[in-house]
Amino acid sequence: MKTRQKGTAIVEFALVLPLLLLLTFITTEFGRAMYQYNIITKSVRDAVRYLSVQTPGTNTAAAKNLVVYGNTAGTGTPLALGLTLANVATPTWQTAGSDPLINTVTVTVTGYKFTPLYGNVFGVAFADATGKITYSNISATMRSAL
Repeated sequence: MKTRQKGTAIVEFALVLPLLLLLTFITTEFGRAMYQYNIITKSVRDAVRYLSVQTPGTNTAAAKNLVVYGNTAGTGTPLALGLTLANVATPTWQTAGSDPLINTVTVTVTGYKFTPLYGNVFGVAFADATGKITYSNISATMRSAL
């Protein structure tokens, strides 16, 4: 009986291996997508915090640099692969209320596309024809001190 089952484990492994690799790649890409989303969210929050203590309408270029590069000078490499200054909408200030008057500032990233390492592992349900996933707008609003 034992001689008939010789080598069955390797055959079973060969049948299951593609599924395991696919699950590994999908998990890796999902983790990368979440990581880049969190990087952009944090940088948008940093920019809105920076602008909340600035005079309204000023330092918008520095805030955009803060979102993309992590510094106000705009030097270095982008924090997220494919993130550009064109993805950062011009920050907006709004006032609300009358007593007290509340000033808020909003920073938004629009149209950012996540590029997977392994092509289109997410399928056509989540990605466009190039395999990239377009995130919805990422924004943050904070009360302005001025």
